[in-house]
Amino acid sequence: MLLRETILCATAPTTSAGGPGLIAIHDIQTGATLASFKQTNAGPRSIAVLESKNSQGGIMLASQPEKAILNVYNFQKDQLSLKIVLPEKLTCIALDRRGDMCAGGTAAGRIYLWETASGIMYNSWDAHYRQVNVVRFTNDGAALLSGSDDSGVSVWSVSRLVDEDRQNEPLAPYCTLSDHTLPVTDIICGIGLFPDCRILTSGVDHTVKLWDLSSRTLLTTFQFPQPISQLAWDVTERLFFAASADGSIHQMNLFRERETKLGGIVTEAIGGGGVTDIIRVDDDESREARKKRLISVGSGAHANLSFRQPISSICISLSSTILLVGTSDGLIHLYDIPSHQLLRTITTHKGMSIAHLETMIKPPDLIGHISLDFRVGTSLDFKDLIPIKPIVPFQRIRDAKSREAHEVTTMLPTGHSLLRDHAFFVQPFTSTKDAESDPTSLKAKVSELESEVEKLREQLGKAKGVNDAMWDTVVHRLINQVKETEGNSRTRIEDSEEPDRRRKRGRAT
Repeated sequence: MLLRETILCATAPTTSAGGPGLIAIHDIQTGATLASFKQTNAGPRSIAVLESKNSQGGIMLASQPEKAILNVYNFQKDQLSLKIVLPEKLTCIALDRRGDMCAGGTAAGRIYLWETASGIMYNSWDAHYRQVNVVRFTNDGAALLSGSDDSGVSVWSVSRLVDEDRQNEPLAPYCTLSDHTLPVTDIICGIGLFPDCRILTSGVDHTVKLWDLSSRTLLTTFQFPQPISQLAWDVTERLFFAASADGSIHQMNLFRERETKLGGIVTEAIGGGGVTDIIRVDDDESREARKKRLISVGSGAHANLSFRQPISSICISLSSTILLVGTSDGLIHLYDIPSHQLLRTITTHKGMSIAHLETMIKPPDLIGHISLDFRVGTSLDFKDLIPIKPIVPFQRIRDAKSREAHEVTTMLPTGHSLLRDHAFFVQPFTSTKDAESDPTSLKAKVSELESEVEKLREQLGKAKGVNDAMWDTVVHRLINQVKETEGNSRTRIEDSEEPDRRRKRGRAT
């Protein structure tokens, strides 16, 4: 199957009188609509998507802003798959990379953690004093990050949250990042396993902060002229985009080119100085450079402040070459990252607000787009060929008995993976001690050592020959120099004694 990149976006009405929103999938090259899923009004950071991969169909979760309802969709049908009643309304949700755990934050500062396959509520706790604006899992799903209106960012260990033996103990975060002074608006996790990874946080205080979770320290602060509401980070962590609601997007490179003393050009990283390291984007000396890194989302040549369109979501394509920008007017702009040129605009959802935006490989089980892998001509259904990720209604209260006796439906590995894992586990165990006592291995090791000794002897003989030749040459040269010196001195002495002899002879006569 040919891999094609697609755009997944979620729309929401801008006013209460507006119509219902939807989730749509577009082709990134043409902008054509491939599929749409209706009956949702999810707001920003209230959409969580698990892609179809590893022979398992993906799911989409959308929490509704006006009800304590979580809508569940899958890519194999365009209708609502499951409606889950929640304990209270959620302001943000997140899925880990495998889709095993789901987290949601509330307006009261509380966070819930569920297991999707069993619906068990593993934990619920008061994480912040005010509304939780964003929750994110790290790439390996080992940690949960939360940002709130109380200007705090908390990092929670998932293993600690699901630990059965510590359910009755008070929860404490792995660390608290508290350098923001106003509400936190967005969090982006970098590559790497927890805690060996970095994160970006943005806030209403006009700053974006880069943190190192392994040392639990602030690396750099980036100061912008406007409050930052959305972040997009390149997968290689070379640069990030910071968007504000007024329609301006700043590109911040995490590297710079510097000329060396010899006239060459070297590339070096910026930042990393700690709390006192502040990079101000609106500095006068960097005004020209800032213009080159600024994208003003507007209409054509009139992209000034009065014509700018409010930004509601941004993301970077899988190839890291296109920046996608969703506006509160329902437009999706595609910009070329190197040149900042506007490539195309998708106007299908004009009049709605683009609440969520991301790119993904086209799902092989997408409704209305049959793949050759589906065995065309058979009577099998999509769900028989690509089973959907199991998800059941979530618990509304914590239940210790269900946690002890619950069963989880998991996807069995493919035949190739199963045979590979089986061969690894059934192979005979040979310790280092057993290997050393094996006669065959000992004989091979002795032969290897003997050949190595022979090589060393040969090299030693060559080195000794070279050393002897150098010694003989130096000795002969020194002897010749001594003989020449003695001969010259004797000649000078004889020449000096000759006039004395002549004078003595003259006196005698």
